[in-house]
Amino acid sequence: MRPRAHPLIPRAARRLASLLRRAPFWCLLVAVPALAGSARSFDLSRESAFTAERGHGFDLGTAPEPAGQPFYFSVAVPEGNYRVTVTFGSDRASANTVKAESRRLMLEDVTTAPGESVSRSFIVNVRNSSVPPPEKNAPGGSAVVLNDREQGSLTWDDKLTLEFNGPAPAVRAVAVEPVTVPTVFLLGDSTVTDQRFEDGASWGQMLPRFFQPTVAIANHAESGETMKSFLTGLRLAKVLSQLKAGDWVFMQFAHNDQKKQWPQTYVEAGTTYQAYLRTFIAEVRLRGAKPVLVTSPQRRNFGPDGKILNTLGDYPAAMRAVATAEGVALIDLEAGSRAFYEALGPAKSPLAFSNAGKDATHHNNYGAYELAQVIVQGIRVARLPLAATIAEDFAGFDPAKPDDSAAFKLPASPQRSDLRPRGN
Repeated sequence: MRPRAHPLIPRAARRLASLLRRAPFWCLLVAVPALAGSARSFDLSRESAFTAERGHGFDLGTAPEPAGQPFYFSVAVPEGNYRVTVTFGSDRASANTVKAESRRLMLEDVTTAPGESVSRSFIVNVRNSSVPPPEKNAPGGSAVVLNDREQGSLTWDDKLTLEFNGPAPAVRAVAVEPVTVPTVFLLGDSTVTDQRFEDGASWGQMLPRFFQPTVAIANHAESGETMKSFLTGLRLAKVLSQLKAGDWVFMQFAHNDQKKQWPQTYVEAGTTYQAYLRTFIAEVRLRGAKPVLVTSPQRRNFGPDGKILNTLGDYPAAMRAVATAEGVALIDLEAGSRAFYEALGPAKSPLAFSNAGKDATHHNNYGAYELAQVIVQGIRVARLPLAATIAEDFAGFDPAKPDDSAAFKLPASPQRSDLRPRGN
């Protein structure tokens, strides 16, 4: 029996309550503007600097004027996935590249003629460090343990931040709408993470550019991390708290896990390394999501024969064995990175690495972009259902025939640092 309405409740309030009870959740977001996360549009010609009170505006001390300079625009939103639609153009010709949060590549070289308007959409994943707290007297925590270099990062704040860059950026409007789409979670180390500063970059932050606006990329990798630290730092707990059926989890670990000088997180290739991989796989499958294993890229160490030396020991072979035994898809980035570096050769391969090539482990924008294409090609070769969401302009990639580094023109972000990644 439906309970009787209290006679003191006004009729209008009762009617609104009835409507809200029957409305689907997404309707509530639109019907109640006070709720953060509602669909919102912004005319950039009327915008000013971001403030916490306004919850939107130009950020990090930048603005669209003077023309031709990169600028940032932020919107305060709760964590989740958002479809962002950008309308480009002005009375002059424009050439635009868009990155989100910590330099995640979203759109590349979108051009408009004078007076023309062009709209493009993409999906941005936004998160904070909170984790659902454990029950009373249960072990655990309520937040990811962030390292000191993550403090102040655009990855972990309460805003969706867009970087508009390119030879001549020009943006008319931005629309932000919460969406429910399949999410690809990335787990790993510094060769996967969204590197905050130029000239470093990793394949994970290039990956969104190669997908249609029907899937989100949530990069939870971080420099210096291992499988054990993903557990103790509650990074895996954060991922599992958001994981749903139909999602994907790509896992790449070895660079730091193999370090015997780190006894708290070291795992041996043929025993504990494989055991932890199986544990992560089981946790993902338990939630109806699909695990994918990714072998780690090699370091840039050439032998006298011009071939890459193996600095990863038995770890790639151990991961391949787990993938076979567990029936898990595997993307062989180790083999792809070998082919890529050897195609460039000892003289040109430093052009794919950060710190002007002095770093033999971590990549720059060009190297990260090429390795991201290895991942996308691996998705296609493995015939994963995720392949249906690959961007239409991706024509395939052979790491033995990489793109010409001299022709690579991705605009650098304004934020730069000489600080090397953790674990380096």
